[in-house]
Amino acid sequence: MKLIELKEEFLAYLGKIRNVSPNTVTGYRNDLNQLMFFLTPELEINSVTKENLLLCIGQLSREKKSAASINRFIASVRMMFSYGLKFGHLKKNPALELKTVKNPKKIPRFMTENEVEKICNQPKIHELLWEKRDEALFKMLYSSGCRISEITNLKLKDISYDMHWAFVTGKGNKTRKVFFDEASRSALRVYLEDRKKVLEAHNIEIKKNERLFLNQKGMPLTVAGARYIVTRYSGIEGTNKHINPHAFRHTFATHLISQGADVRIVQEMLGHANISTTQRYTHVTTEKLIETYNKAHPHS
Repeated sequence: MKLIELKEEFLAYLGKIRNVSPNTVTGYRNDLNQLMFFLTPELEINSVTKENLLLCIGQLSREKKSAASINRFIASVRMMFSYGLKFGHLKKNPALELKTVKNPKKIPRFMTENEVEKICNQPKIHELLWEKRDEALFKMLYSSGCRISEITNLKLKDISYDMHWAFVTGKGNKTRKVFFDEASRSALRVYLEDRKKVLEAHNIEIKKNERLFLNQKGMPLTVAGARYIVTRYSGIEGTNKHINPHAFRHTFATHLISQGADVRIVQEMLGHANISTTQRYTHVTTEKLIETYNKAHPHS
């Protein structure tokens, strides 16, 4: 069997048998495509050695890829060869002894309350794209802690009648309940009225398009489209302080924990499988440290 054949069979297994999300499959595909580039797709899988794989890792390092990117590549390669061994395509697993590289711990990037307010107000100030949709999108991302894929996949039927909460489907097809504050609900109500007008303008039946967030042509908003919206409003035309959509999720978690929320409850709200992932947010913001110092230190 050739490398390209093993790759395609493995990816089909992830998507169709393991029911892994399309975004995760795409991540594996991108990593394994790098392997194909380094070793050639036509290479016979049983001729791949540990040394071959170490050379690939070395090349990624020379290209100054981050430790996280290299470790994700190693994990993808390990899983593919483990699959090949399990199903009898390989005589031995050349990736078995690969070691991950040291990954320096980074504090997740998050926004202050003022920065959240500023980005959420940008659609009203500049109206670069679709004001009412974009305001609702930003406020719901911050209020719910949703991943960008979860919010773009949200359907009208997933939202409660009073708009206080919704069911979203996250990684591993796990469903969880997320919540929306009053500001989000207010922005959502205004957007839904505008949404009807857009569908009518494009002669699209409301019942045929269940996705909550649409693009300006009345079609479902994609993850790439949502990323573009955040980029526009956080770029030089907006706040001039670039963020990505995940910053809303980081900020949601950071603000909850800094206000005393139990880390296990935040874990449930975020849909994290492991508590260690959520514990990254237990860092204290600089503003909180300064505030505590000024209140407590006698010479402050």
